[in-house]
Amino acid sequence: MHSCLSPCGDLLMSPKTIVETLVSKNIKLAALTDHNTSLDTPAFASCCKKHNIAALYGMEAQTSEELHVLTLFADEKTALDFCAGWYDLLPNVINKPDKTGDQVYVDENDDIVGEVEKYLITSASVSLDELAKQVHKLGGIVIPAHVDRPAFSMTSQLGCVVDGDWDALEFVKPDAAPELLPSAYPVTTSSDAHYIEHIGRRAFDLDIGEVPLLDSNGNTNLEAVRAGLSKRIVEPLKK
Repeated sequence: MHSCLSPCGDLLMSPKTIVETLVSKNIKLAALTDHNTSLDTPAFASCCKKHNIAALYGMEAQTSEELHVLTLFADEKTALDFCAGWYDLLPNVINKPDKTGDQVYVDENDDIVGEVEKYLITSASVSLDELAKQVHKLGGIVIPAHVDRPAFSMTSQLGCVVDGDWDALEFVKPDAAPELLPSAYPVTTSSDAHYIEHIGRRAFDLDIGEVPLLDSNGNTNLEAVRAGLSKRIVEPLKK
């Protein structure tokens, strides 16, 4: 999901309102992935822990190939530190809120804490493969986003879905996955919500068995998530 921090996101998408909507829809695991930043992570983490929702923190990174990749971490400090370094790699293009949208981050009570200066829908000087290496080194999860979309995706930028060190591949239309996959991968979907009414669309069940989804500190158990993803592997069609 995107919050009010993403310039393309609705200003009503505060972490507090997002989590209240997750509760109303009985969603137990959710990821906040704003464009190229994670500054709404502290508020999202606080609100999720109040309602025992397992949260994943990170961003929807835009690589040098101009494609989007979900980077997901279990703890907010790792997400904030990684995304701060990523922000430094973005071009120095200053956002113009009246033309390209607001980029404000808030606290758990919806009060504005600050505003991001650089325009967030730009590409960092890091390749897809290098991004995956950096995220995995920190123990995170890498999922190339909406790979079947006609923009900012593997198919739009590279011409096809490519093999790599991905934990899963996100499809808008997962039924089409076997035709596009080069090898077997876990396949996910997501709401990619920019507006409140989109939260929970394309949700899916993650089978983690008897493994607790939350640890004693209220952080998400990434190994449980990985185990659940391993049960969602889709085989490519044999040519």
